[in-house]
Amino acid sequence: MTVPYEGATSGAKARDEITKMLRRFGCDSIGFMDDFEQQELVLYFKHRGQSLLLKASAKGWAALYLKEHPYNYARHQKRSKQEHEQRALAQGLIAVNSILRDWVKGQVMAVECGILSFEAVFMPYMLTRDGVPLMERIKQTKLLTAGEDKDDGA
Repeated sequence: MTVPYEGATSGAKARDEITKMLRRFGCDSIGFMDDFEQQELVLYFKHRGQSLLLKASAKGWAALYLKEHPYNYARHQKRSKQEHEQRALAQGLIAVNSILRDWVKGQVMAVECGILSFEAVFMPYMLTRDGVPLMERIKQTKLLTAGEDKDDGA
């Protein structure tokens, strides 16, 4: 099976498209950062005074790729298993740009068409006063009950 975006060749083109979309949407600050330690693409933007931060994991994409294309010595004689995994991660760092572009396009379209509100689409990524994305704050404070261990003594 082909993994979506495994043929992606340029993160720069996808980033340019994201920037154009967000500018048309009314964003006045837009920035990208490659976090090589975490293997993530970070997108920051500001819309009508509200700061947002999204992180896209290349590790997640690479895991899917490796599941569909596991290392096989007979097929990959010219490289080691580690090299195979590193190539998957490198492609993931390119692929997440295109995935994020398509996600942003869909979310912006949903807001522009009135299907969803800006808050309904982007609230998890809005930054709190201390610069933490709301979704991370919700996880830190265990505000939601889903996924809680039932053996935690409560």
